[in-house]
Amino acid sequence: MSLAAWLIAWGGANAQTKEKSMKHSPLSLWQVVAVLTEQSPYTKAKIEGLLPVTLVETNNGGGNEIFQFFKSDPVLLNDGSVILNIDLRLKRHGFDPGFLVLELGGTCVPLEEVRGHYGDLQITDTPHGHSLDEKTSYTAYLPWGELSFGFAERNPDCLASIVFEPKKGGM
Repeated sequence: MSLAAWLIAWGGANAQTKEKSMKHSPLSLWQVVAVLTEQSPYTKAKIEGLLPVTLVETNNGGGNEIFQFFKSDPVLLNDGSVILNIDLRLKRHGFDPGFLVLELGGTCVPLEEVRGHYGDLQITDTPHGHSLDEKTSYTAYLPWGELSFGFAERNPDCLASIVFEPKKGGM
């Protein structure tokens, strides 16, 4: 077997091993989004109760004495979407509804599908040419807060992230 053939075979087996070791959820991406839009204020317990994850506190990305930052391992959803990471940010003291980001992979979710669920979207951010990870964001303004869908320059046809930003005063 040539080195190239071996690498291709190993890569395929490695991807299958990663998928088997990944936690699986019986929910689809749109079911997860629907539940999360109704769960504000966010808590670690609510997210862990919805998805088969354990959120781990991290200081990466600016966690400090005011905010706790949590991250997760990937979760495979029943529609082939993968939540690569859950980024949950909670205020340590006082009321704050939290801030939640789902970083996505797996099955490509095009903008047309997002519009099918949230038709009234406004462009709220665009890439500035500094990185292929910069996103064009489309935001839905809902009674509970803002729901933003990010499409990265690296793969502009597929949804890369969803940001849940509840209103600070609650619903």
